[in-house]
Amino acid sequence: MKKQMVSKLASVSMASMLLLAGCSGTTSSKESSSEKKDNKSKAEISWLNILHTASPPTDTVLNQIEKKTNTEIKFSWIPDASKEERINTALASDSLADIVTLTLLDNSSVRNALKSGMFWNVEDYLDEFPNLKAIPKDIRTSASIEGKLYGVPFQKDLARNGIVIRKDWLDKLGLSLPKTTEELMEVAKAFTEKDPDGNGKKDTTGFMDRSDLKYGAFKTLSSYFGTPNVWKVDSKGNFVAEFETDGYIETMDYMKELYNKGFINKDFAVTAKTDQQQNFSQGKAGIYIGALFDGKNLKSMANGIQDNMELALVNNVTSASNSKQSIWSDGNGVGGLLAFPRSEVKDEKELKRILKFVNDLLDPEVYKLMTYGMEGTHYKITGDGAYEIINQDLWQQEVQPFAASRPKESGFHLKDPDPLKAQGDELIAENAKHAVFNPAVPLESTTYTTQGSELQKIITDATYQYILGEIKLEDFKKAVKNWNEQGGKTIKEEYKKAYKAVK
Repeated sequence: MKKQMVSKLASVSMASMLLLAGCSGTTSSKESSSEKKDNKSKAEISWLNILHTASPPTDTVLNQIEKKTNTEIKFSWIPDASKEERINTALASDSLADIVTLTLLDNSSVRNALKSGMFWNVEDYLDEFPNLKAIPKDIRTSASIEGKLYGVPFQKDLARNGIVIRKDWLDKLGLSLPKTTEELMEVAKAFTEKDPDGNGKKDTTGFMDRSDLKYGAFKTLSSYFGTPNVWKVDSKGNFVAEFETDGYIETMDYMKELYNKGFINKDFAVTAKTDQQQNFSQGKAGIYIGALFDGKNLKSMANGIQDNMELALVNNVTSASNSKQSIWSDGNGVGGLLAFPRSEVKDEKELKRILKFVNDLLDPEVYKLMTYGMEGTHYKITGDGAYEIINQDLWQQEVQPFAASRPKESGFHLKDPDPLKAQGDELIAENAKHAVFNPAVPLESTTYTTQGSELQKIITDATYQYILGEIKLEDFKKAVKNWNEQGGKTIKEEYKKAYKAVK
């Protein structure tokens, strides 16, 4: 909370200069707590934040946010593309702000800075504020490091994924929406063999997938087979990797059958996401697994190509080995932290005033400002109660840059005018009841930090090789053994130790 305000918004270039010169925040770091403003006064708050758009927002919406939160806000924006380097530089030089957006919680520099005591542990303060008190315990735990919560978690949707399927093709072939993996296989077979588009050619397939075991079809299918989300912890606290479980092998066998029978695009192992979506929208396949909100995007991409395309969304598929609806959670619903450095935020009084500001950002009226803008200027409410953006260019300029700054990704939605997007929002909210967490998210493993990505390549390569028929199951298990010997076993031991320390 600075005594002097340079401007409400610092440009990206100015933010860069401040970071590299180590100047940002030097004024406040020298102020005594007696010079800070109390909870009832207008608070002057600086915020080192990530910019996900081409340029920072203008003051139009910012003025309204300030009015509703009783603050004056000075943003220093860091472009998303360079956030890792720039945040590392800011941490190393202690060139920070009252609020620092930290999204790369697995980054070693970020984790070390948090553990060093550079930022306030806010766990004991959240319950003093109604909106912060509502943050679920599971989210707080997942956002913690060694059992301590060094900021307010960015709350993401717990589980976004599901199936987008051609409803018009199902209707043409007299099929219902699949509810089991067996039924999904039958639909894939029919879409491949029974000419669902009616053009008299054998030019369609069931699945259109891409080269991505996590965000493509594989990991979501693995949820349907009961595979744990990256790790499983047994009753003794031992960690078992997902690829060491029966569910993972069942998923590989399922994908292998799709591939061998031609029910999935043959080049899925080398297909990019853009090509996957374009091919689906061009009518080359009828099943897409990914984020449920992709349905709206796929429909839009089909305009002028597949104008009769009708899509349906599915999120409740189970299997013979897993009768319980389940879906993996990406990051356990944590998208980072709003952290408060002790060099800038000098005492509890100042911390609580800033926490009040973050709490106010979670109020419905402020959330709507940061999501839709100002009614009558950026959006209007239609006769059926849905919102409609009045001026897309103005919204993108004045509102969209704030979207990533919301401490919670969803929760106060206006009705979406697109029925498919509205259904996707509903199913994503429903997914939260069935989300499977990764128990290792809040834990420390030095070996995983230094070798995890390299070791994962062993498993990724072996998984694709098995699905494509290039190796047998015994060879896949040899790859798993190799993973253990090269560092996987050490990762398990480190996670077990960390898990017991915070239980």
